[in-house]
Amino acid sequence: MKLFMLVLSGLLVNNFLLSRFLGICSFLGVSKKVETATGMGFAVTFVMALSSLISYVVYNAILVPLHITYLYNIAFILVIASLVQFVEMVIKKKSPALYKSLGIFLPLITTNCAVLGAVILNMQEKYTLIESLVFGISAGLGYMLAIVLLAGIRERLDANESMPKSMEGLPITLITAGIMSIAFLGFSGLIK
Repeated sequence: MKLFMLVLSGLLVNNFLLSRFLGICSFLGVSKKVETATGMGFAVTFVMALSSLISYVVYNAILVPLHITYLYNIAFILVIASLVQFVEMVIKKKSPALYKSLGIFLPLITTNCAVLGAVILNMQEKYTLIESLVFGISAGLGYMLAIVLLAGIRERLDANESMPKSMEGLPITLITAGIMSIAFLGFSGLIK
């Protein structure tokens, strides 16, 4: 039951983009096309899941026994940076078009506060290894859900020829993101 609540929390109730407002720069920057947003969502989900798993091991097997838990930020950032480098190499090799479309935002996953936030929340909530992994995957999938939804809406809005010139681009994107955030607020009572 607790694992189901973690999944529900990561996807809807405490969505990192629309409820916690973490990872907004890539949310706004990569959400112009559904394909690109989906690729970024998978990359962030992969990094979140593995960094949750590896950071749990690093924290509990190295930092806690050595009584150097105050170094958790540095350790977690090193884990995340290593994983992002791995993901970047794989995407560059397997899908050069996606690599090119993600541009600067792919290496910026390293500094994406949503990824670091998920890892730190795992530590603060004292989740077990399985709970950390489930939360990391759910948070990543919640990120992907939000960014793909915004990309779909943006594609439809870009095709709309009756949009006032002053609302095109970032203004309508920010309004849309705000409305999406309000909509996700409706899930806030599902988990206590």
